[in-house]
Order: sequence, then structure tokens, then C-alpha cells
Amino acid sequence: MPERFDLVAVGTGAAASVVALACRKAGWTVAVVDARPFGGTCANRGCDPKKVLVGAAEALDFARRMGPHGVAAEGLRIDWPALMRFKRSFTDPVPGNTEHAFRAAGIAAFHGVARFIDPQTIAAGGATVRAEHFVIAAGAAPARLGIPGEELLIASDQFLDLADLPASIVFVGGGYIAFEFAHLAARAGAHVTILHRGARPLEQFDADLVGQLVEHTRRRGIDVHLATPVESVARGGAGGFLVRASGGAVFETALAVHAAGRVPQLEALDLPAAHIAATPRGVTVNAYLQSVSHPGVYAAGDAAASGGPPLTPVAGYEGRIVAANLLEGNHREPNYLGCASTVFSIPPLASAGLTEEAARRQGLEFDVHRDDTTGWYSSRRIAEECSGYKVLVERASGRILGAHILGEGAEELINIFALAIRGGRTAEQLKEPLYAYPTLGSNIQYMV
Repeated sequence: MPERFDLVAVGTGAAASVVALACRKAGWTVAVVDARPFGGTCANRGCDPKKVLVGAAEALDFARRMGPHGVAAEGLRIDWPALMRFKRSFTDPVPGNTEHAFRAAGIAAFHGVARFIDPQTIAAGGATVRAEHFVIAAGAAPARLGIPGEELLIASDQFLDLADLPASIVFVGGGYIAFEFAHLAARAGAHVTILHRGARPLEQFDADLVGQLVEHTRRRGIDVHLATPVESVARGGAGGFLVRASGGAVFETALAVHAAGRVPQLEALDLPAAHIAATPRGVTVNAYLQSVSHPGVYAAGDAAASGGPPLTPVAGYEGRIVAANLLEGNHREPNYLGCASTVFSIPPLASAGLTEEAARRQGLEFDVHRDDTTGWYSSRRIAEECSGYKVLVERASGRILGAHILGEGAEELINIFALAIRGGRTAEQLKEPLYAYPTLGSNIQYMV
């Protein structure tokens, strides 16, 4: 006989965990299902372990930049195996701790691939589970490239678990994964190449600052090839690989990494069996994150075609909205205004609100505040050779429409702009605080 629950959550990451724990606290019977280690992408094989590794590369880069200015940096290097051991001190406890938290809350945990049998039934890890409600928050997986040999590419989670760093790496694609891991690997001593099919990488970020970052990336010895679609991957000599791109270019490498984007991980769920409508962007949902074709199903995070960016804070936020709508009836809608995002390259690139292109498409009238800040005190004192910003200010109201920052501390500074955008604050209001000086925050008054 199938086990019965009020709610089954597919996934155990930020979105699914929030919904499952909230509904269980309200007295519902709840189960979670996940084929991968419990805890989701971010904590196990995404943003958290990535930032641990990037932190080491940032420390090395800082010391090397300051070499001519009083810091004796000769001989500094990244000990990759030791760094990976440090990374595992964060990731190894996650699955067990997550499952323990579920069970302590009275949530049933199933390991295995979830697959709908009918609109109320899921097969999971050898068990059959029925429920009144489902939350689909299964995360994302690397997009299929449709090229010969793509199975030879490793994914980002495998890169984050490399026991040793190869001497050479080719990244296929030019998104977050490529730039973050390329800067990390290059600082750790690898020869790195990025092959991007389009004329511009990191398309969701400001074009001018992306261009500045690309040039800096090249100056750091990373080969960035744009408008270079990869056509095939094959095994080469000595255990390496041959990556063939348009125009007959061939790149020999010890390792090839998929960095061409991720898509919702829905295929194994067999959504048609449960009459759940979906597109390549995810489960089709209404304004309340409820399936448009199955009222008992909600979706959140990467699995939902919600209009929100595929970020961990967004997944957790959508999870809170789904939980509220399940427990109290549909009444909450997501609002993504001012959502902040960062590429943890070295230096980082951060964004919140509208890009210049998006603001023009909306017909908004605004002023653009833009400068290269490598000559500013805040950059010179740390020998930062790549920094800048762009801030969009609406003419009539003075509201901040968008902010884009490149350079040391951009990932923290952008949060102030995210707060301003979400709260409808103006440029004049951002000039008013008496910021601590000298800090990056004290630059804000000159950026708006």
C-alpha cells in the first residue's frame, strides 16, 4: 500500500526545505524525496563550496597584487588537496545534518529518483507515495549541448570535488561557472581557456562591465574566445581531450568542463503522467507559484518557470511564498524587484535591478552614472587593477533603477543598492548617510 502524506516535496534544497519544514510545523504530514545527497545544490555542490575555494584564490591574488607594495608574496601557492579538505569540512556534514533535521521534525525522507505515476502518486526509491499536495523543487542540471562527445565534459559539481587540479582546463560556455572556476583555476596554476558561443558572455550582467572583466581576465592569462561555438569533444592523448570549435580550431586539454548553462531537472519526474504542464524553463505556474494544470502542485526555485532568477536566495524566498499559499490559501505573489546577483570572479561582478538595455526596452528615462574606478583610493590601496560601476537613476523620481559594480567587495556593496531599489529609495537618499570612511560603502555617495 502506498504511504500517504499531506505534502511531498521533491528536492531537499533551499526551496523544498523551507516548504517541508513550514508545513510540518503547521501539523501536516510531510515527506521529502531526493536522488542526490540531501541539502540541495548550494550547500553540497554549488555556491557554498565554490565560495570556500574562491576565497583561497582571492587571498592569493591579494597577496600577489601587493607584492610590489610591501607584501613579500614570493612562493605563495594554492595547495589544492589541502584546500579541498577544507572545503569538505563544510560539505561533508550537510547531507547527514539535513536528513537528521527532517527526521527530527517528523518528516519522512525517501532516497531515490522521484517519478509521477498519476496526479496523486509518486514512485520514490522503491516506495510508492501518495499525497494531496506536491512541491517540485528539484533544482537544475547541465543543459544538453547536442554535440558529439558532450558526455566527456564534467559538470560543476565534479569540478568542485577534484582531488587534484589538472594542468590545463577548457570551459565550454561563458557563464557564471566558466568565469568563477576559470579565475580560481588560473590562480591555482592551471592553464585555462573559455570557449563561448556568443559574442558576449555573462549576458545578464552589464555589457560595459562585462567587457572590462573580460579584458582583465585575458590579462591574467586566461584565454577567452568569444563567438566560438564548440562542435565536438573527443578523447586525446595521455588521457586528455580534444575540444573542437568552429573554424577548425582544436584545443588540447587535460580536462573539459561544461559551463554552458543549466536547466530545470524535471525529465525523470514524468510530469505528463500527473498532468503537470511545463516548458524548458520549468513547471508552468501562476502568480502564486501553483501549477496552471494541477492545483495540488506548486513549484519553486530552478524547477519553476516563475520569472525569478535561478539563485539560492530566490529559491528560499519562493519556498516561503509556496508554504504560505499552501497553508493559508493563495494570497502571496513573488516580487523580484532589486534581486542582487554576483559572479565570484576575481574581482567579482555584481548586479541588482535593471540593466541599461532592460531599462531602455521599458521606455524609462534615466541618467547613467558610470566610471572606471581603478584610479580611486579604494582600488589603489589594494592594488586592484579592475574596478568600475554603473548606476541607473530615473530622471523624474530620482529612484535607483539598477546598479552594477565590478571590483573588490562588489558582492557586499551591491546589497545596499538592492535594498535601495526594493525600497524605492532615491539617489539623494543614498547620499545622505554618514558612511564610515575609508570603506567601500563610502564610495556610494560618488556613484549616484
